[in-house]
Amino acid sequence: MYTTLDDLKIYLNIATSDDDALLTALIERATQIIDTATARTFAAEADSARTFDAVRDVSGDGRLLFLDEDLCQLTAVVNGDGASVSLAALVTEPRSHAPYYALRLKYTSDTTWTYTDDPHNAIQVTGRWAYCVTPPADIAHACVRLAAYLYRQKDTQTEIGDLARATLDGVLMLPPRLPRDVLDLLAPYKRVVP
Repeated sequence: MYTTLDDLKIYLNIATSDDDALLTALIERATQIIDTATARTFAAEADSARTFDAVRDVSGDGRLLFLDEDLCQLTAVVNGDGASVSLAALVTEPRSHAPYYALRLKYTSDTTWTYTDDPHNAIQVTGRWAYCVTPPADIAHACVRLAAYLYRQKDTQTEIGDLARATLDGVLMLPPRLPRDVLDLLAPYKRVVP
């Protein structure tokens, strides 16, 4: 989750614990909406492993392994032949900051991405699969704002939402699917998926 119950309650000016279960559920929903809208995950609490194809996910020179998700922290790599790859033999792409989209074997290394029997799921990469270990401040704020928006919808009398309003000529203006300020916060983080 990209924010805390306490932060959401402060934002909503709620002092009681009556709605804590609902607010926690709304934080989880807001987090999922953010992940879906951006095609990213913004926090990773623990390492996990992902597998890659030793042919399809590797560049033509056999040194660049393309990752299918954001990687913010690399822990271990096992090549397709079962041998551990030293992290000192690798550089990340980009090199200066996470999230990483590829791992490059250094030209000084005699290792290449390989496999023994079958290239499918031969290479295993372990690390934190997310944009960053903890969410950036603007993502945390987007989560608070979105969870608050969802919370306020529970008290509306229609399914239109709490931002609907009538214009001077009586036409009902509907809110966007998500609050505009939330969309603006998420826009720079949208992952381009081929």
